[in-house]
Amino acid sequence: MSFKFGYVGIVGAPNVGKSSLLNAIIREKVAIVSPKPQTTRDAIIGIYNNDNCQIVFVDTPGIHKSKDSLGESMNKYSFSTASDVDVLIVMIDGSKKIGEDEIKFIKRFEKNDNLILVVSKTDLTNFEKLYPSLAKLNELSFLKDIIPISSHKNRNIDVLIDSVLKLLPEGKREDAPFDTDMYTDKSVRFMAGEMIREKALYNLQDEIPHGVAVVVYEWEEDDNKALISADIICDKNGHKSIIIGEKGKMLKKIGTEARIDIEKMLGKRVNLNLFVKVRNNWKNNIAILQEIGYNNTDMNNC
Repeated sequence: MSFKFGYVGIVGAPNVGKSSLLNAIIREKVAIVSPKPQTTRDAIIGIYNNDNCQIVFVDTPGIHKSKDSLGESMNKYSFSTASDVDVLIVMIDGSKKIGEDEIKFIKRFEKNDNLILVVSKTDLTNFEKLYPSLAKLNELSFLKDIIPISSHKNRNIDVLIDSVLKLLPEGKREDAPFDTDMYTDKSVRFMAGEMIREKALYNLQDEIPHGVAVVVYEWEEDDNKALISADIICDKNGHKSIIIGEKGKMLKKIGTEARIDIEKMLGKRVNLNLFVKVRNNWKNNIAILQEIGYNNTDMNNC
């Protein structure tokens, strides 16, 4: 039986469903999701294994008009990933009108030899509305495939995997870099920090626009329990009071919801301590970005 291995990048504008797609493919919570743009700030790797392949999917930050150093770093990493993978998946939102802006976005990647277009969120529209757009997209001859999907309904995820496999090079199982029981290369410490940030984004909604980061600075663990302490970083004093909430209710809610996810991931009881710290204009301060874990070259998180 032949074996295939390769790296597959996932790029798109903010909120097109890249992280939801990754989670649907891997069938584990690899990447956090929220209604807010720029939820993904790092390259999140999800590893798909079966008997005849290992596919390393790389979810990237949404490509957007950057307004700060953090945004510039995110865009830089997304384009770098796009040029350094075996197959590239470009995603657009099928629930919205697909026009010239989307066509221009897709054409930014037409030099990639193995380019698959994924039209997401098809559960939020219908075929009659989507068909004219698909017909227009089909005129883009440089695309290897066009696949409408719904991550929420698990629609056409298997079709996408089959399409990717056709484009990947053949190799040997022993040369695949990851163990078959791994589904991400991220540490549990990183995943815990992301779960905290996800709950903050969901609960704060529009009150704190993009302006939080999470630093996990304490981690003690034994067979039965884990003690985790983390700082939620914001850039204004006014935001700190919102995150804490009246009598600490918001911070407690964020912590409770995050703890449930972390306990599920670790399979043990978790004592989670959260604190809020203000670092003014942290998204534009390179020294602070590096201190809390974001880096202009590798975008590593804490």
